[in-house]
Amino acid sequence: MRIVRGIYKARRFSPPKSFPSRPTTDYAKEGIFNVLENRYSLINLNILDLCAGTGNISMEFLSREAGNVTSVDKHPVCIKYMYKLKNELNIGDEWNISKNEVRNFLDNTRETYDLIFADPPYDLTFHDSLVRIIRERKLLAEGGICLVEHGKQTDLSQESGYLETRNFGNVYFSFFQFE
Repeated sequence: MRIVRGIYKARRFSPPKSFPSRPTTDYAKEGIFNVLENRYSLINLNILDLCAGTGNISMEFLSREAGNVTSVDKHPVCIKYMYKLKNELNIGDEWNISKNEVRNFLDNTRETYDLIFADPPYDLTFHDSLVRIIRERKLLAEGGICLVEHGKQTDLSQESGYLETRNFGNVYFSFFQFE
């Protein structure tokens, strides 16, 4: 895992071999961040990273000094690894790490976010329910973007608020915006 751009650019991190999640590929990460940076301002945002795993996506936002990032994952190994990165890089209060099941977190948070990034395991089938919970609970701030990473087998185009899907190799990203 390497950081593509920003203040932590070119830093490499290697999660343990038995790590319980799959990090977003560098190719896909570079592609989606090019899209994001060309379409939206990433300055001073409140960002939520669901199923954060290695913290790979959170680190890209933090490296770009995009604002406050909350990373949520239920697996203790993932949480421990993200805290390790946070300490190694001396990152302060701008990175909040929460050990929680994502649907439980979404059901209980009182915050709204400018950008929500979700990367559930591709083989799970709750991508659409995450989008619905985010929409129904009004967790996106006005003009906010929700981005869901998924595999080819997942089609989210029928969900309310769907904008488009972009793919980079075998990685797909569906964009949503809600009124």
